Amino acid sequence: MPASDLKEIDDLRTLFLNDVPLLDVRAPVEFAEGAFPTAHNLPLIDDAERHQIGITYKEDGQDKAIELGEHLVSGELRQQRIAQWRQFLTRYPDAVLYCFRGGMRSQISQRWLLDSAGLACPRVRGGYKAMRRFLIDQLAVNSAACRPVVIGGRTGVGKTRLLADCRSQIDLEALANHRGSAFGNHPQPQPSQIDFENALSIALLKQVAAGNRPFLVEDESRNIGRRHIPGGFFERLQHAPLVLLEASDEERIAITLQEYVHDALAEFSALYGTDDGFAAWAGYLRDSMQRIRRRLGGDRHTQVNRMLDDAIARHAASGDVTGHADWIAFLLHEYYDGMYEYQLANKADRIVFRGDRRAVLDYLRSDHDIDV
Repeated sequence: MPASDLKEIDDLRTLFLNDVPLLDVRAPVEFAEGAFPTAHNLPLIDDAERHQIGITYKEDGQDKAIELGEHLVSGELRQQRIAQWRQFLTRYPDAVLYCFRGGMRSQISQRWLLDSAGLACPRVRGGYKAMRRFLIDQLAVNSAACRPVVIGGRTGVGKTRLLADCRSQIDLEALANHRGSAFGNHPQPQPSQIDFENALSIALLKQVAAGNRPFLVEDESRNIGRRHIPGGFFERLQHAPLVLLEASDEERIAITLQEYVHDALAEFSALYGTDDGFAAWAGYLRDSMQRIRRRLGGDRHTQVNRMLDDAIARHAASGDVTGHADWIAFLLHEYYDGMYEYQLANKADRIVFRGDRRAVLDYLRSDHDIDV
């Protein structure tokens, strides 16, 4: 079958709006650099094979590179890769596939699927490069057009929890896989910057396409862990109305205890097991505390570090978590609150409402028509 007879699609908007499953046949190293939320990497050639073919292409030209590729991926190995694609398409029959530019690798994958498995899977015209370009362009357009309402407040007031209760929202911390604070790391790594941008662009595309109603987003600094919010969208957030969520000290300590202790420990334990998970979680707390040593100052850091060590020791010995409230309260008052007051002074003219959880939800519903 000639390449021109293999089906292509170029309606990228519909593809992303509908969360169409994507079969990425690029090499793993390419996938790791950037992909899309619904993409699954089942490569035509792996990293080592790609490296060998690339050298041959540079030294001997395209024909020799193709010949080498056919030799490297042949026989049983070729059938194994076709079988993986077939299993994927059985699970996701509406999937489309792509390579980097929508060229030879995706055409070969299509042809093998059709000839060996009788499955006609369309490919994306222009491949990953076209999809990435589309999302970059849409990110700029939709950042200017969207209607965010920013939810702010001191650390521990429950901003992320409130966000989760609103159907019309974009959770930047979830997209970045980070809690957005000095203690924000999860045991699983953050996505690549490109993956974060792609996911954000798709989220914005959906908001605007669904009528461009106001939506809620948490107040963040430019960086969320090691990922940064793209400039156009960050600038839009700096001019959006700001709603401040308030909570008592007791509530803030309880919420932070839940996130930093119970939730974080559960994540580490699920990944590493009970004992190793506890050790890894304790290390995460100590590393996080060390990162803010300079801002705390030597004396205060020594004081709170002692509280942390005591709390971890008590927790390990008896399961008693109450000691964690001491170092959490210290951090909230001695570290986070000072930064919050400084940052809030630069945002005072944007504040449109402040109140507790119930009052904020009522305000968002009545004054901004946010679906909560």
